[in-house]
Amino acid sequence: MAVGFSNASLRLLGTTVGSAQAKVGLVGLTLVACVAIFFLFGSGGHASIGSMLVAAATAGFGGLAMLRARSNAAQDAAQNAVHDAPRQTVTGGKPSARPAARRPAGSIRSELSAALASCRSAFLAVGLFSGMLNVLMLAGSLYMLEVYDRVLPSRSLPTLVGISILLIILYCGQGFLDFVRARVLVRIGSALDETLGRRVYTSMLRLPLRARREGDSLQPMRDLDSVRGFLSGMGPTALFDLPWMPIYLIIIFMFHWVLGVAALLGAIVLVVLTLLAERLTRQPVSAATLSGNRRGGLITAGTRNAEVVAAMGMAGGLASRWQDANLEFIADQRKVSDVAGSFGAVSKVLRMLLQSSMLGIGAWLVIEQEATAGVIIAASILSGRALAPVDLAIANWKGFVSARQGWQRLTRVLAAMPAETEPMPLPAPSVSVMMQNAAIAAPGVQRLLVQDASFAMEAGHGLGIIGPSGSGKSTLVRALVGAWQPVSGRVKLDGADLDQWSSQERGRHIGYLPQDVELFAGTVAENISRFELEADADAIIAAAKAAGAHDLIVSFRQGYETEIGEHGEALSAGQRQRIALARALYRDPFLVVLDEPNSNLDMDGEQALIRAMLGVRERGGVVVIVAHRPNVLAAVDFIMAMNQGRMHEFGPKDEVFAKMFPMLRPVPSSNPPLRTTAETAPVAATRTGGGS
Repeated sequence: MAVGFSNASLRLLGTTVGSAQAKVGLVGLTLVACVAIFFLFGSGGHASIGSMLVAAATAGFGGLAMLRARSNAAQDAAQNAVHDAPRQTVTGGKPSARPAARRPAGSIRSELSAALASCRSAFLAVGLFSGMLNVLMLAGSLYMLEVYDRVLPSRSLPTLVGISILLIILYCGQGFLDFVRARVLVRIGSALDETLGRRVYTSMLRLPLRARREGDSLQPMRDLDSVRGFLSGMGPTALFDLPWMPIYLIIIFMFHWVLGVAALLGAIVLVVLTLLAERLTRQPVSAATLSGNRRGGLITAGTRNAEVVAAMGMAGGLASRWQDANLEFIADQRKVSDVAGSFGAVSKVLRMLLQSSMLGIGAWLVIEQEATAGVIIAASILSGRALAPVDLAIANWKGFVSARQGWQRLTRVLAAMPAETEPMPLPAPSVSVMMQNAAIAAPGVQRLLVQDASFAMEAGHGLGIIGPSGSGKSTLVRALVGAWQPVSGRVKLDGADLDQWSSQERGRHIGYLPQDVELFAGTVAENISRFELEADADAIIAAAKAAGAHDLIVSFRQGYETEIGEHGEALSAGQRQRIALARALYRDPFLVVLDEPNSNLDMDGEQALIRAMLGVRERGGVVVIVAHRPNVLAAVDFIMAMNQGRMHEFGPKDEVFAKMFPMLRPVPSSNPPLRTTAETAPVAATRTGGGS
């Protein structure tokens, strides 16, 4: 990732070592630098108008060379964009089966730091542009110095015309460099976002499965936006210009030591103000982020449950609660703005006061005949320019603190959610599903919800999980499909732990219908195909038919191309459940786990569900269903009874029901012909108590 980012930034800037456009750009920068040096040290002596015009022409040629180099770099970036894509290791025409090497924790810097460091060449170019800009910014001061000390006393119009033409050319070069520097910084921020955006998004998807949900779930993406916004704004330019403050102060000292001392004292005061701004804005910015997350969470919860809010008249209470959170957020934001605004106003006043003081001190030195009249204006302009980066840094300090805190949060998130490696591909599971001594807790919670769960199911069988509410049924199936990680114990497919597959590869062998059905904005076909980039239309239709949803879907006006809206809001609860069942059956996964799949189904829907479960068993798959209603248990042949987070009973359906409900008539079975032999029957691991 870092290499791709570096190559992209280098091609974008045209600074690749040895490239033609880099050489042209270097020639242009050299010419402009030579002109600036001539202006600083040559024009103050006895340079002629002809030499000034030659210097002006040289600067123009240098600017054109830099413009040409930049346009060539942009063309190369467009032509070579394909090389930025991640490459897959290929051996003998096939993807390499060697898993990616795992990096030891703590032995490498963060992914953010690595991505930013890979753009070192781009930042060096920005630093070079900043150096040239700061040299060119001396033009105004030296121009005034020449006008007052040379042109006015000599009344030389040709000299005035010559240095004015040179000033215009240098200002044009300054504007061009400033324009390029701003565009480079914008592209650095965009490249960082493009490089890490997908990684941050996938981390956001995995984070709720590994840690307790706290605050705004979108905060990692907001943090990335904050970092990108800071890199693309004026903040970095102030940081690049700050090292040039001593140069300006040295030049002022060259005019007169008294002027230098005054400028130095002003610089020290502004630097102290900057440090105070850093200290005083850190906590308010952090508090504003937290209160903003709470406010955003209330908005998200309210909109997600709008029907409940409207039906039960909860809007007033929720609005009052949101108002309290909003007032807290506004108060925190006000503190940040007050601190930043106060320091910004103070720094602005001090800078103006310093410039006026420089004028006064310069006038006193002229009266004492220790300086010329041009020194008055030149020293004032230079002092203002020397302190401008500090003033700009204070004005952008709020954004800097927000970006830094976002950077730290992103670093922690990416460290907690390391990038998935690609393990060696395994054969598709086709034999068994096993859970061994599993203890399961909710992400970020210490209390165990399921303890000591062990069972095994062979191909062609079905398992029904029953038990009272809160007994751990949904928790168990979440661990079975790999959504939650067991605290201890193992979950296996064909004897291999789930983490021996990548999440994408494992997902192809698992179909999951959760208790709370969630569909995504898109078409019916896209949802059934799990948003595959190259979905198989035949597989989509086959999954819909297996779920008994084909006739339902084609009854829609646009059929499989029907847009279902956010969260499937265009469909009824039963329709969403049947389409979600088709999604679980897409491409015939080996393990199909259904958590209360009939909670919103009518009679026809339940019959379609039973046929779908029998179809999975007939093709040699394994079905696991969590159910409260006994109707759908006709499609399974094994039962697991759970109570208080433990397996209470496990075994063949008739035996378990006879033991648990001796007065209850057995539920009829609709067992298909099994593809397994008697030797491969499921292992019955009964648990009747005991801790983990």
